[in-house]
Amino acid sequence: MVLLNCDMGEAFGIWRLGNDEALMPAIHIANVACGFHASDFNHMRATVRLAKRHGVAVGAHPSLPDLQGFGRREMKIGREELANCLIYQIGALKGFLDAEGMVLNHIKPHGSLYGMASRMPDIAAAVCDAADVFKVPLLGMINTEHQRVYTARGHRFMAEFYADLDYAGDGSLIITREHPPVDAEAAAAKCLRAVREGLVQTLAGNDVAVGAETICIHSDTPGADTLARVLQERLAQAGVLAAAQ
Repeated sequence: MVLLNCDMGEAFGIWRLGNDEALMPAIHIANVACGFHASDFNHMRATVRLAKRHGVAVGAHPSLPDLQGFGRREMKIGREELANCLIYQIGALKGFLDAEGMVLNHIKPHGSLYGMASRMPDIAAAVCDAADVFKVPLLGMINTEHQRVYTARGHRFMAEFYADLDYAGDGSLIITREHPPVDAEAAAAKCLRAVREGLVQTLAGNDVAVGAETICIHSDTPGADTLARVLQERLAQAGVLAAAQ
């Protein structure tokens, strides 16, 4: 059965991004920003509390240190430095979870870090180095270094599919600085195909294999709350949506 997840908690100071209040009732797990691409200590605590109120599990969504670029710019960074960067962020979120009597559910790298880990073994290894500390599952894409490195290191791997991103002909994600709106019904049909057939059509027109143990929505996608509700309804109607937490 499929879980819906959302990258969220991405406000910063007085700036707001995404409608977390509307999104939270439609999802199973929240990937909460940890301060290096978005969020801060107040928003992290508030997002954890919101998730607790709705019975939503919380995972860490750590990033490259790129607040200016929202974590969607690549950078050169060594394995040990990256592992330390991730432990720092995940540890901060875990502190807020501990304060609310919640547990850390998973880790999912954000943005360009996610893309780098999908194709660069040393980056994926750094993610594992951090996960060794917290001993929780890792979200990622099948047939990439996510799956190869995470599983080889003994970590629980959860295959992830994206409702609101396009796939390139080689099966990689197309990560843009800003996400355009998507047609909710078309996205739901794409997700159902991914679940039932394990396939998605790329922008090049070919089909590639995908895993869809969990389906991601980005809170900064315009109309994300509507998309989440439509996905929730269509997947439930199809009998493939996991029960509420």
